[in-house]
Amino acid sequence: MNRKIIFAGCLSVFAAGGLLSFSLIKNAGNGKYQAEEINADLTLPKGFKAVAIADHIGSARHLVVTPRGDIYVHLAGPKTGKGIVVLHDDGDKADVKTSFGSFYGTGIRIQKGYLYASSDHAVFRYKLNNNDEVMDPGNPEMVVGNLVAKRMHQAKAIALDDKGYLYVNIGAYSNICSDYDPDKKGCPVLDSAAGIWRFKADRLNQTQADGVRYATGLRNVVGMDWNRQDNQLFVMQHGRDALNNLFPKLYTVQQSALLPAECMYALKEGDNAGWPYMYYDDVKHKKILGPEYGGDGIKEADPKFINPVAAYPGHLAPDGLLFYTGKQFPERYRNGAFIAFHGSWNRAPEPQAGYFVVFQPFKNGRPAGKWEVFADGFAGTPGQKASGRAEHRPCGLAQGPDGSLYVSDDNKGTIYKISYKK
Repeated sequence: MNRKIIFAGCLSVFAAGGLLSFSLIKNAGNGKYQAEEINADLTLPKGFKAVAIADHIGSARHLVVTPRGDIYVHLAGPKTGKGIVVLHDDGDKADVKTSFGSFYGTGIRIQKGYLYASSDHAVFRYKLNNNDEVMDPGNPEMVVGNLVAKRMHQAKAIALDDKGYLYVNIGAYSNICSDYDPDKKGCPVLDSAAGIWRFKADRLNQTQADGVRYATGLRNVVGMDWNRQDNQLFVMQHGRDALNNLFPKLYTVQQSALLPAECMYALKEGDNAGWPYMYYDDVKHKKILGPEYGGDGIKEADPKFINPVAAYPGHLAPDGLLFYTGKQFPERYRNGAFIAFHGSWNRAPEPQAGYFVVFQPFKNGRPAGKWEVFADGFAGTPGQKASGRAEHRPCGLAQGPDGSLYVSDDNKGTIYKISYKK
């Protein structure tokens, strides 16, 4: 049984899941009070409010919101028996309308009358009606299939530009290519993975061979978005692991816990971000030659590899990226980037970290100023966070028609809505 304690107009409920806090808001119509959860246990900047509008919907990865308040959420695994759940936002709650799709995955987008969604092996699309509802949910069209998806980093993030192109991440099926390059001279993984491929968004039944390898040298990308202010693709790379495990004479366990940085890249066709030959050290602010290829933690990498436009602490797993274009939030957020960090599992002996959404200020299409934690508290207690036993793990980001920010959690299946009021 839950125990309720009221302190000066606040209600606390001790439930099996922990402590929930509520404010008691008077209803002027009938003189009674109704409970409203305070910020869904999240810490936010002044003036912002968070509501958990849906819960336990499944492993919610990326999501998109229509002008009429429908929320399409892509699931990474079975919950409803379908891969895409459709919710309708009624304000402070979202009800399930329907679900469809025989495949699970991560990426989901809406553009030019179609809903695009990815499995680990393919990208499909569904025709939408004038209300942005899927017209024939049982018969998706395959835009591209037979994508490489081997044992590691199979999830396919997607983005769309304004010229009719679809961009798909194809992650490396390796941590650092050492399993596939015993002579440490090259990396055969780069032939078919570890990069971004570009396809025609309106052409059906393409294969990976029909696409263009738009950028390479990216170990794995889950957060990606098209920056329309700069008209350029931005991505968040997951950095490599195991520096100390593989090279204990070169890296301490503390260095391995903190390096390398998770990096934001602004990409143009032909760019090479350098994986597996280098990593970025956000303390030294330098590209460092990888130890598998002759590095010692000090030697710098070949300058031909592009620089990140921003860097963040290591192993935090950036899984969502969104450029905010709404007008609800204060002006400083306009055209800046929100990043959902899924959280670490391998920062020992340091505490595990992440499990938050950060804001990266931008100016003239480029990061400008230090990033800041925007929404925290997803993990639960400090102990849950430090041990990596997070209650919730942020994954996807979407902007609503009124400028609200939606955040998905693929651990407990919670959907958060963050709004601002002066």
